[in-house]
Amino acid sequence: MRTFAPGAGIPEDPICGSMNAGVAQWLIRTGASAAGYRVSQGRRLARAGDITITAEPEGTVWVGGSTNTLFQGTALI
Repeated sequence: MRTFAPGAGIPEDPICGSMNAGVAQWLIRTGASAAGYRVSQGRRLARAGDITITAEPEGTVWVGGSTNTLFQGTALI
């Protein structure tokens, strides 16, 4: 899944983990996909990404893959 969020300063995320997690819940629940699959996208944009989607029997969906840290911060409570 690609995500476009120009209002947040992100013209395009060629392989969005959170979007894939949401869609994976629907695909797996409806039987349109197996309980696990791999997504590879973004090569033509020179921003290649690969993620793995796995789902546990009770419905928890996990997204795995490599990441790039774009910012760091501290949460103040």
